[in-house]
Formats: sequence, structure tokens, C-alpha cells
Amino acid sequence: MDSNIMLTIILAIAVFGKANSVAIAVCILLIVKLLNLDQFIYPLIEKNGVNWGLILLIAAILIPIASGKVTILNVKNIFTSWIGITALILSFLTTYLSGLGLDYLTVQGNNDVVPAMIFGSVLAAVFLGGVPVGPLITSGMLALFVKLIKKT
Repeated sequence: MDSNIMLTIILAIAVFGKANSVAIAVCILLIVKLLNLDQFIYPLIEKNGVNWGLILLIAAILIPIASGKVTILNVKNIFTSWIGITALILSFLTTYLSGLGLDYLTVQGNNDVVPAMIFGSVLAAVFLGGVPVGPLITSGMLALFVKLIKKT
């Protein structure tokens, strides 16, 4: 029952904060639990969910390349500009940090910090207009860096 209360609180905050992806994820987990399928579905999602999510996210990000909107000339030009080099460096760093974070949560078993991360993501969505999606951190950091550079 304790987990239902926590999930409901997260759902309420997500709905209030318009963090739709978090709200949908919580709803899916609650529905699975209410249908008594959690003993079958939860382990499957826990084991494979991050990889499935990453695959879908990366596929979505690669669509401009797959559809031909990004050409080899575009790639050549971006890698010879300061913004392209900055994107490369920030992507390298955030991917490294994401790997450390994933290891911290899964391999090392420190998943007790997940509620704080969820609340932080939702609060950032509410008060700062953020989007609770991990891989977009790189482009957000890049956007901030570009904004800072253009001011000077």
C-alpha cells in the first residue's frame, strides 16, 4: 500500500507540473499493479525498460539523419564550428555521467534516490519549464552555453 501512496503522490505532482511522461509512466505502473500483473511485468520493465527507452529515444533523435534532413555536408560543417565541437564535448561528458548514474542506480543498487530525482525533474518542469527527459540534458546544456557565449 505504501508504494501506491508514493506513486499517487508522484502522479499528482506530475499532473500538476504537466510532466506528462512521468504521469503516463506512473499510470502504467499503477494499472499493472491494479491488474495484479506487477509480479510479471515489473521485473521485465526493471530489467529491460531503460534499454528499450534508450533505443526509442535514440531512434527518435536519429530520424533527421535517417530521413535525409541532415546531410554529410551538414555534419562536416557542424564539426568545424565551435557549437558543433561544444556539442560533441558536452555529449561526451553527459553520456559519461549518465553511465555513472545508471551504474549507481542499478548495479550499485542506490535506487532509493529515484523519488528525489523524479520530484526534482517534475519541479524543474513546473517552475523552470523543463522537460523530464535525460538525454535532452546535453542540448539544454549546449543551449545555456551558447546563450552565455552570445552575451559576452
